[in-house]
Amino acid sequence: MMIAVVAVAALGLLGLMHWYLWRRLVRDVSRPGGPYRRTGTALALLLPALMLLALIGGRAFPLAVERWFAWPGYLWAALGLYLLLALLAGEALRPLLVRLRRPRPRAAAARPETARPEPAEPESAPPAAPVEPAEPAEPAEPVESAEPVVRSAAESTAESAVESVASRRLFVSRVVAGGAAAVAVGVVGTGTYGVLRGPRVKQVTVPLAKLPRVAHGYRIAVVSDIHLGPILGRAHTRRIVDTINAVQPDLITVVGDLVDGTVSELGPAARPLADLRARDGAYFVTGNHEYFSGAAPWVEFVRELGVHPLENDRVELPRFDLAGVNDLAGTAHGQGPDYDRALGDRDRTRAAVLMAHQPVTIHDSVRHGVDLQLSGHTHGGQLWPGNYLAELANPTVAGLERYGDTQLYVTRGAGAWGPPVRVGAPSDITVVTLASLHA
Repeated sequence: MMIAVVAVAALGLLGLMHWYLWRRLVRDVSRPGGPYRRTGTALALLLPALMLLALIGGRAFPLAVERWFAWPGYLWAALGLYLLLALLAGEALRPLLVRLRRPRPRAAAARPETARPEPAEPESAPPAAPVEPAEPAEPAEPVESAEPVVRSAAESTAESAVESVASRRLFVSRVVAGGAAAVAVGVVGTGTYGVLRGPRVKQVTVPLAKLPRVAHGYRIAVVSDIHLGPILGRAHTRRIVDTINAVQPDLITVVGDLVDGTVSELGPAARPLADLRARDGAYFVTGNHEYFSGAAPWVEFVRELGVHPLENDRVELPRFDLAGVNDLAGTAHGQGPDYDRALGDRDRTRAAVLMAHQPVTIHDSVRHGVDLQLSGHTHGGQLWPGNYLAELANPTVAGLERYGDTQLYVTRGAGAWGPPVRVGAPSDITVVTLASLHA
């Protein structure tokens, strides 16, 4: 019942948003019945339909079909968001633009007063002669009333004023709509280029109290949220693999949300992961999206590619322990995180690095004496102002923070979910350099 209420509320909000966009971008800037009005109205109905299909497509359609509406649907989701924000900001500018556009009254021309001569003293006049009675004047022709002419001029003035106001409003609407469209297209275009270009390398140094001196400078490549799917495919994986190999890390950690689809659909897109190279190998833990399409087949597939899955498990590397836990989404499938199994019997004098997809598990890591947790999941918010929403659900959205004796590092991820767009949260592959306090 609650899910139905939320769904209806979300659809209502979506409908209200698109009505506002149609009003400001179509109705207010065009004449009724024109081609722009008809085309804009059709798009106002088509684009949200494509967006809804894109959002539910992964569970309802094969990947080959989903690709047809994923690009336009997801891009419109991002573009619609920034059109809405830009138009709302433009509402504050409307009164100013109306005032600037309003015609100024013309100043009346100064007319110099003509000096009037002083009235002359009346001279004494001779007595007036008797006046003969005048002939009665013939009646004058009736003069037509000037009232209709005066009314016609008033109506003309009123019509001119109305047309002036309408023209002023149309001008202001077009300026605001054009500015909003330019800003939104620029923001989304730049954000899309950032995703398709591929993630950039970010360097972070993390001191660990238990790390031996010999391990000082050990480098871990952290990559998360690749999100292979209907938009990001094999070429995206290849860019990520080449970027990681170029920095020559000692260890590679893939921290969940690798895919949005099945092995049969996306296996070829993930195959470049077999080319990952690091001295101590590459490791993988599940994210919540793996469970949407079947985590077990993906675990076996990445194992075949030479990437070692850590399912509530631990490996003792020469200088520290590396552990990994399943994502919280696996709980519904009987495959949730098990910290006791992964960390319960370890030697606590050794430093422990834990791979866990979601940052919210940090408190379990603190209780189990983990020195460093590596996470993803948040995308750094991906689309500003989404970072503020992400802060409500996650202890850390991006970067390095300390919780007691445990440090948490959250990468923004190397891909994008939904719209292939990032605004204010650029994608990254992080190289974490471990530092020993004894060095």
